[in-house]
Amino acid sequence: MNHVIIGNGIAGVSAAESIRELDGSGSIFMISDEPVDPYCRPMISLVLEGAISPSKLPIRGPDFYESLNITPVLGSRVARMDVDAKILFLSDGKTLPYDTLLIASGADPRPIKAAAAHLTNIFFMRNQHQVLSMLKTLPQTRHALVLGGGLVGFKAAGGLLHRGIGVTMLIRSGYPLSLQVDETAGGMILAELIRRGLNVRVGVEVTGFKGSDTVTGAFLSDGSEVSCDLVIVGKGVLPSVSFVPRDRIRVDLGIVVDDHLETSCPGIFAAGDVAESVDIARKTRWVNAIWPEAVAQGRIAGMNMAGRAVAYKGSLSRNVIRIFDLDIMAAGWVNAPDDPRYSVISEHNRRLNTYRRLVFEGDRLIGATLVNRIETGGILTAMIQNEIPVRVSKRKLLEPHLSLKSLTF
Repeated sequence: MNHVIIGNGIAGVSAAESIRELDGSGSIFMISDEPVDPYCRPMISLVLEGAISPSKLPIRGPDFYESLNITPVLGSRVARMDVDAKILFLSDGKTLPYDTLLIASGADPRPIKAAAAHLTNIFFMRNQHQVLSMLKTLPQTRHALVLGGGLVGFKAAGGLLHRGIGVTMLIRSGYPLSLQVDETAGGMILAELIRRGLNVRVGVEVTGFKGSDTVTGAFLSDGSEVSCDLVIVGKGVLPSVSFVPRDRIRVDLGIVVDDHLETSCPGIFAAGDVAESVDIARKTRWVNAIWPEAVAQGRIAGMNMAGRAVAYKGSLSRNVIRIFDLDIMAAGWVNAPDDPRYSVISEHNRRLNTYRRLVFEGDRLIGATLVNRIETGGILTAMIQNEIPVRVSKRKLLEPHLSLKSLTF
């Protein structure tokens, strides 16, 4: 068998390891447009901050490919596919046949629609190369502009502040982390950012940049201007599917997969940030682009590629982050719509600066948001993930010292 994996992130790595455990003789090819060994993408913000060196990023040893008899195809990308002939056409002109194929190509930064976005010192913090290029500009950087109030934006802003660089953050929505938390939690985050010295502007976005070769400022949608000598764009991502023939492989939010991570085209699988699977909380398909799901999807896809039928239960959004002095945990469908099917209970202690919000569908917990005192986050996440019905008072789940023993099911 000739197994080909597009992408050498954690989904691709996990798949390759699963394949090799079950198929010791088949060939494995891994394609990546980055000319580097597999590394931990979520940790690149720590390189920007100066907390770790780039040498700490690799997720496997230097003998990874050789030890598993994998042929790496690095520095090249897939330009197009012929799913009938089972051939990949690469950007360097080469072709690569396959028997089974995993698309684990990840996601690309969402482009910005702004004039003069070609100026230098405008970066998308998505990969190792971009961060290393950014590091070279920092000695001359006095003020940075961060676009977006999501996880990427926060990591970038925190890293720059740690280096003593002034930061202005633009958030188009009304509050930070609007995809991960509700308005109350977002307000707590916003207050913490301002307290820490960030210049945060909400409800505005960039319409254009100014500068001759290097960016020197930005024009905003409210008519104002911001001076800056570095821009970091964190406006979200889109699944990397430009090479996928949509008439043969179904693509909606991402590449649609079944409960074996197989696409609508037999023999072709998808995993990681590019895959659209059933969301356990929503009960609909969704793209949950987080590290744990990429690991699980890659592992299970690899097993199925090697001939062992293994079902994937579904994905679940979950994040634990620290923003200065705020610990935040969000799991499941935290922003379910205002609908009679869903109920919400919450508790906001302003004196302790804590907040807890739970979303239910009937007796099923489907979403949880915790700000500070997040110790019960693991239990709440497990309840969502395993669809454990709530047989006690729902308000009991708001208790800060919740334990499985205290829950009588």
